[in-house]
Amino acid sequence: MDRPLRLVAANPLDRLARTLEALLVVASQPLSAEELSEASREDPERVEMALGLLRERFHEGRSGIVLERVAGGWAFRASREAAEACGRLFERPVERGLSAAALETLAVIAYLGPCSRPEIARLRGVAADSVVAGLVERGLIAEAGRDEAVGAVRYRVTPLFERIFGLESLSELPRLDDLGTDAEELRGRLETIAEKRPA
Repeated sequence: MDRPLRLVAANPLDRLARTLEALLVVASQPLSAEELSEASREDPERVEMALGLLRERFHEGRSGIVLERVAGGWAFRASREAAEACGRLFERPVERGLSAAALETLAVIAYLGPCSRPEIARLRGVAADSVVAGLVERGLIAEAGRDEAVGAVRYRVTPLFERIFGLESLSELPRLDDLGTDAEELRGRLETIAEKRPA
């Protein structure tokens, strides 16, 4: 004789955690707690509690994917032990092949941005058009309005930049003071450009 199936009511917080998990999986960039709250139509406090559940489920050593706070939001990434296999499966053009010029340009924009190509060129001492175009194509920088004085497009780093470099926000960038004596020339050049920029 067949026994009737007993339906067990799911824990509401667990159900919310599964909803947040789905939202984070389909998102193309990190999502803030506020965005998750809005999308799930749940109270921000409950969203934070559900994120805590997800962090327990998806952490290093327990799961192949890890939930982490990055770029001002939450996102999944491959665990360290799975990263090598993932790298073999997917080519990662954003992270590979960044030239010294591209890294210098990213540093200028991250520390001084938003800034324009002419400002970057003055700071680096060489034209920046192709480097900036390459960084835009890779999704590491994006347009951030125009410089009213000269009409040049200004650029800022993107959440993808923060995610790739493991930053929750730009405030986590090393301070120039922490970079040692080699930073003195860079500091002087950055300050010179900053003084020339309109307030």
